Amino acid sequence: MNSQLAGKVVLVTGASGGIGSAIARAFAAEKARVVLHYHGNRAANLKLQRTLAPAETLALGADLRRENAVKALFASALKKFGRVDTLVATAGAWEMRDVPLHEMSLRQWRATFEGVLTSAFLSVREFCRVAARQKRGNAVLIGSTAAVFGEAGHADYAGAKAAMAFGLTKSLKNELARLAPHTRDYCGGRINCVCPGWTVVPRTAGKLADGGVIRKVTATMALPKLARPEDIAHAVVFLASDALAGHITGQTLVIAGGMEGRQLWRPEEIDPTIV
Repeated sequence: MNSQLAGKVVLVTGASGGIGSAIARAFAAEKARVVLHYHGNRAANLKLQRTLAPAETLALGADLRRENAVKALFASALKKFGRVDTLVATAGAWEMRDVPLHEMSLRQWRATFEGVLTSAFLSVREFCRVAARQKRGNAVLIGSTAAVFGEAGHADYAGAKAAMAFGLTKSLKNELARLAPHTRDYCGGRINCVCPGWTVVPRTAGKLADGGVIRKVTATMALPKLARPEDIAHAVVFLASDALAGHITGQTLVIAGGMEGRQLWRPEEIDPTIV
């Protein structure tokens, strides 16, 4: 199927991360023009940009927690390409340590909400302003299964991602459709959320090196295997395509092998060498 994304401008926040870089590669493969956002990892972002050639790309740094930085990010993208057709909000901070809520500092709570929810708010708000001028545009937010099932030791992250996956996505589907209304030849402005489960990326590599951890996290999945970044990227490309997903908006898609909030497999039933 033809995604009809060739020539479209896609801004990917957090493009230097494991999932973000896979998303950027997937859009480049569709011949889209990709804005590669990074915060602290400029070297990784520039390396990614080189691997995407000959796709047309633009690497831009910004602290998405700062209002002026987000405005400058979009201004630079618009200066280069003249428009932004799709926003993929991938950027987000996560405290790797398990910290129960009763031991969590207010500082950590605020830092997580700033890094996850405030950054998404500022990014989507600026995109909505662009979409209102263009009368076109769609967005894909990257949530987490923590938003759906919760995650003990990470209530801050689960709470922030849940706000994105449900309250923000459901509210903005109605707003974006009015900012970029449907016409005879346009489906209308859309927004959806993808919630990945355990995915093989650099930041989870430490935990997933332990076969016991793999058995534990995959025991709740109908398909007891870990996701790869490409699994997430393919879904994002689909949702960003007006040709393929033009009647899909306000939806939260969980990509986690049929994960449930209960154990589906006994740990000893799972071979960690094949997941």
